[in-house]
Amino acid sequence: MELLGVAVELLAMFAGFGLLIGILFGFFGMGGSFLVTPALLVMGYDANVAVGSGLAFVFGTSVIATLKHRDLGQVDYKLGVLMIAGTTGGIEVGKIGLEYLQHLGLADSIVSVAYVGLLGSIGAFVTYTATRGGGGGLSHDVGDGDARDADDGPEIPAIARRIQSYHIPPMISVRGGFTVSLWLVLAVAFATGLLSGFLGVGGGFIRMPALFYLVGVPVPVAVGTDLFEIVFSGGIGSFLYAQSGAVDLSIVVPLLAGSALGARIGAGATGLVDEDDIKVYFGVMLLLGALAVAVRQVGGYLGVEAFDLVSLAIILGAALLVSGAVVVSSVRELRDASPPTESPSAD
Repeated sequence: MELLGVAVELLAMFAGFGLLIGILFGFFGMGGSFLVTPALLVMGYDANVAVGSGLAFVFGTSVIATLKHRDLGQVDYKLGVLMIAGTTGGIEVGKIGLEYLQHLGLADSIVSVAYVGLLGSIGAFVTYTATRGGGGGLSHDVGDGDARDADDGPEIPAIARRIQSYHIPPMISVRGGFTVSLWLVLAVAFATGLLSGFLGVGGGFIRMPALFYLVGVPVPVAVGTDLFEIVFSGGIGSFLYAQSGAVDLSIVVPLLAGSALGARIGAGATGLVDEDDIKVYFGVMLLLGALAVAVRQVGGYLGVEAFDLVSLAIILGAALLVSGAVVVSSVRELRDASPPTESPSAD
């Protein structure tokens, strides 16, 4: 009976965690493995199981979200196929690297340190740009009228403008009305594929900003195309890890069950909330993710098991904080958009 109770608690916890991550996934157009994988590491799962299960979770959630973005016309299939080509090679190289580190007994430590550096740097960047109030954030609408060009198109970041000015053939046309070097697209794809295979992340939390900040792809198209690519990268990655028995369905299934509902809530919120209002919370979430992994590593070096619980609490708190902000902001927008009740005329 005790084992049954523990199993039920784990299922409920994973489903609830999936719900929170699903809200974030639907709202930001990014997978949740950057939270799932470190959470599984904190809970004591082997690095390969945490990575493989994280990729399987990303695959399932990305299928649902991509279908919605396809209906909105926000998927550039040509760009997506090129991203898939570059990502596939990166995933395989990343997987080989992780397996080599496992043989050396260094996988857990290096994956954790890499998470701290990656999440921390991106979180700091997103938070900095959000608090500056400048254009070019992660929102689907990219700010207000001041952050757009005269033709009402989204403002292209200065870095992306400069990169677009470098004509290194072959050039490809991208939905959004510009051309970019094929080699740049493949480089971004390979780098994020490397992260996907090595860290068990879909790569969306770095690839989508990279497509906007570096390539200049309009944010809605960057989100939809990124999700389309994640379907394949997550599928390939999870299949490779499943072959070695590293995908735990007792983890993945309840996560997907919760995420399916959460993704619908998050996707619905994108049409209600100005994401500029909560970009800073997203950046803080990434910083908290980095802090959680760092706390776990320090606890491991010091031999203090209580640090693992603190780390898990930070991860769950980060997901709850931002997903809660999305829901609250949605409710507020719905309330503000409601037509005011007319008072009886004095006449």
